[in-house]
Amino acid sequence: MPQSPIFHSYTFGEEERRTLDSDGHFVLPGVLTPDAQEKLTCSLSYILELSRMSKEGHEPNRFSAEYDSYLESLIAHPQMLELARKVLGEDIRYDHCVSLNRPGGNGGIGWHSHGYADDDPSLGFVRIFFYVNGFKPDDGGLKAVPGSHLYRDARIHARTDEALREDWLVGRKHPETGELLEIEALSAPPGTVALMWTHAAHAVSPRKEDSDTRWCVVYAYRNPGRPSGARWITPEFERKPISGAEGLMSLY
Repeated sequence: MPQSPIFHSYTFGEEERRTLDSDGHFVLPGVLTPDAQEKLTCSLSYILELSRMSKEGHEPNRFSAEYDSYLESLIAHPQMLELARKVLGEDIRYDHCVSLNRPGGNGGIGWHSHGYADDDPSLGFVRIFFYVNGFKPDDGGLKAVPGSHLYRDARIHARTDEALREDWLVGRKHPETGELLEIEALSAPPGTVALMWTHAAHAVSPRKEDSDTRWCVVYAYRNPGRPSGARWITPEFERKPISGAEGLMSLY
């Protein structure tokens, strides 16, 4: 039986790919279908409740697709794989599925980056964020530094914007444009999907106390060739036969 669409029609061609490669991130506003938003909200609500109650050896939010059949089904959804391959090319591997739900009062997260094949730009690693009910810049909002990913620095770390400006950002210029790197606060209407290269510096602003939960899940894919330090997947799930995922689950 064909899977229901998760995306409305969208454009991601050569121009959009150039923007992603230059900025390190690219936003597709409102691309999630109402059906996908409803199912994701249900699944992520379940993962959040399970995480609050869980006493298992690993946290359900970091292994989200292993605890929910709908989240699992999106790993190899044709539209998901089409988008991932628009970024990475045909030869890709699934890396992880992590829920990033942020209830009202959540403190957000400071500046950081991730690594993968830091010395080999031919190997890519992209995160695909589903912002189910969106966010405003000052309320659980994603922040980024366009061009930071081109440094392929997996050790970027700062607790605040000011700390980042006073440390890692000092004198840093975009390797392609020569412009000084600056922090960008993003916004997203409900149903937004965002792509981000793994080396991009990013942070999340605190969620306001009176705000509802920001529902978000991220799926990560990469080109094979190096081990991944972020690969949250159990051996049992790696061996599980998932329709359409043939060849996606292996490490190499």
